[in-house]
Amino acid sequence: MLNIDSPKLTESQPDTIAVSGCWQVHAFVEGTLMHDISHSLSQMNQRRLLHWDLTGISALDHIGAQLLWNCWDKKRPEHLTLLPGQDGFFIRLEAANKLHIPRATRSRLTSIMQLGALVLDFFAHLLSFTILLGQLTLDLAHVIRHPGKAPWKEISANVYQMGFRALGITALVGILIGIVLSYLSAQQLRTFGGDIYIINILGMSVIRELGPMLAAILVAGRSGSSITAQLGVMRVTEELDAMLVMGIPHGLRLILPKVVALAIAMPLIVIWTDAMALIGGMLSANFILGMSPRFFIQKLPYVVPLTNYYIGLGKGVTFGAAIALVACHFGLLIKPNTESLGQGTTTSVVSAITVVIILDAVFAIVFSRVGY
Repeated sequence: MLNIDSPKLTESQPDTIAVSGCWQVHAFVEGTLMHDISHSLSQMNQRRLLHWDLTGISALDHIGAQLLWNCWDKKRPEHLTLLPGQDGFFIRLEAANKLHIPRATRSRLTSIMQLGALVLDFFAHLLSFTILLGQLTLDLAHVIRHPGKAPWKEISANVYQMGFRALGITALVGILIGIVLSYLSAQQLRTFGGDIYIINILGMSVIRELGPMLAAILVAGRSGSSITAQLGVMRVTEELDAMLVMGIPHGLRLILPKVVALAIAMPLIVIWTDAMALIGGMLSANFILGMSPRFFIQKLPYVVPLTNYYIGLGKGVTFGAAIALVACHFGLLIKPNTESLGQGTTTSVVSAITVVIILDAVFAIVFSRVGY
């Protein structure tokens, strides 16, 4: 037997169901009462032309009304007796059933139209990026003419944030890459008796290609995303609009310090990454081939011309400025909502890494006959 205030179903007369008790959510939390009531309702629903009497219900809420409504196949039975205050629950349930949920429609854009939209979007980004680059050039000219108005504190802070604080991760990745490259090269060189050429392979690949590329990719993921997120949050919190109202230009106070700082910090990070990768390769060569670190260091300047070192530093400056420009470009395009902030940051990192790879390919073609 159920408790006195528990929900009850009683067949008082033939084809008449009397519902009584408390039909509120707290009355169904004990044991299997909800399951029992649902099972009894489903059995009663199989019988047609039933008379439902709800006047014996002492308390009713939306949970109890929904339970009865589901039993009635979500429509009011023909013979139903209610108390005055109970009718509102079932009126709202009827209105909810009439809500029309539109079906997802497939885009009618053809493949040609989608391709055209992508091309237009690309040229829109290109135009915006060109405007940003032009404004940066004007700001640089202004700073050169008036050095006292340059944002030196912002540049210094950005050099610390993007350069010094990135030394740990670049050192770790550089050492690991040096060890892996040295180990794999030693396995092949030992087969042909060319152990000494491991210095050539490590020196040329690390100083000319791997060092700048690794540093740029790590900085693009770390500092590039940080720049975009910072500008995006300023857009969401309307700080960018407040700066314009106060007459503070975005280019001179936000864009220029980040571009200049990353252009300064990236060559230093490249030098650091090259050194860590060569140290890792040197230790691996000593362990696998028995090559002493002293011999490695003495032989390195002879097998790697100094021009490759300058090319690597030039890549660092170019990569740093490109990463900062791409990050600022997408940061300024973020709309004042959190969804756009996440999408813009992701697009910024992917685009920055893509630009770095494209620039590296350009360097490889332009300087293909230099440094060998």
